Amino acid sequence: MPGNTHMRSSDLPISHEGFLEHKRFRYLKLSLVIILASVIVYFVADVGARHNGGTWLGYVLGTISALLIVWLMFLGIRKRAATPGKWNLKGWTSAHVYLGSSLLVLATLHTGFQFGLNVHTLAYALMVIVIVSGFFGIYYYAVVPRRMSDNRAHRTQKDLLDAIRALNRELTEAAQPLDPKYVKEVKRAIRKTKIKPGLFTPISGAQKQCATTKAAKRLRRAMDTADESMRRPLETVVAILERKSALLLRTRRHIRNKTLLQLWLYFHVPLSFALLAALMAHIISVFFYW
Repeated sequence: MPGNTHMRSSDLPISHEGFLEHKRFRYLKLSLVIILASVIVYFVADVGARHNGGTWLGYVLGTISALLIVWLMFLGIRKRAATPGKWNLKGWTSAHVYLGSSLLVLATLHTGFQFGLNVHTLAYALMVIVIVSGFFGIYYYAVVPRRMSDNRAHRTQKDLLDAIRALNRELTEAAQPLDPKYVKEVKRAIRKTKIKPGLFTPISGAQKQCATTKAAKRLRRAMDTADESMRRPLETVVAILERKSALLLRTRRHIRNKTLLQLWLYFHVPLSFALLAALMAHIISVFFYW
């Protein structure tokens, strides 16, 4: 605007572009162009016979697909070398998603829709499974990290655990004026704090069985019958227990989401290497036995 030659960095628009929208869907557009071109060539090309992996077009599509698979495998290496610039991690991940998805079309056209009980179909089936598992990964990495960040209020897991330990120290100190039976309840809540929920245990179920949550409910009920001298210390202890219970809920949600991401990697990565092995067997069998 006239008369305002300086703009503060806080006045600039903040971009929250995800890897799916990277560079205005650059790699989605590229993959769609590749798919469209492949489909057109498939239907207009003269291969001299029925379409299959052994025609000239089959070899072309197969070579492109194989090179893409090998290139996509390098994402794991790229993650360990995060650098700015043209090939930043967000761009590489975006390309991984869209170009990897295009293999569903490219590799299918390569087969000419001919399948059987052989290593070639095995390689194709593994590729489909890897891509489908990748779709779950898209959801996890597009949604879960943001959910994790919001859940823990932008604190790290270490911060959450440190806060729980701090509350345990507060409980120990606040429980000193209480009767021994109440102190025993507080000590049990501290001693039996279980942070990691079971993989198949609902978070709500873990909260109900949580020693801290149970202690908070019991001591809150005890406040109704406690004498005046015990009521105020009980109120203080119950307030800390409830704060700790809420913090444990955040921590359990965070750990559950983190575990889901790790489990997906334990499934997707080994399958990718199995695909690479099957692809090599497919290529070797084609060139040496056909």
